[in-house]
Amino acid sequence: MTAKGEDDDKVRLDKWLWAARFYKTRALAKAAIESGKVHCRGERCKPGKEPRVGDSFVLRMGFDEKTVVVKALSAVRRGAPEAQLLYEETEDSIRRREQAAQLRKAGATGVTTDGRPNKKQRRQIHQLHGHFG
Repeated sequence: MTAKGEDDDKVRLDKWLWAARFYKTRALAKAAIESGKVHCRGERCKPGKEPRVGDSFVLRMGFDEKTVVVKALSAVRRGAPEAQLLYEETEDSIRRREQAAQLRKAGATGVTTDGRPNKKQRRQIHQLHGHFG
């Protein structure tokens, strides 16, 4: 039997996201998962899901969308250098985030709206952000 808080094979997703320092609190991690900002294999996750080494998660955080692969499990929140060892961001994800940041800096969103976007403008926004569903 292991003591509470030690590294385990079974860790809740909200706890792992908190330990990997994606969110400041477990409550914020849980809220993000429940609101559909965390996906695994294209589907929404639940806070109690147990991530496994090699699983890939898509995290939407503000303007950015990160695709990370689980490298290690931990239920304990440690310093940032140790937390970065728990996951690896994919090359494609890094490239997309950098391109999106450059577009934001340039001020070129590609879509202009007066208030709420109509159906055509919404499709353009989704296409711009890479969502096709």
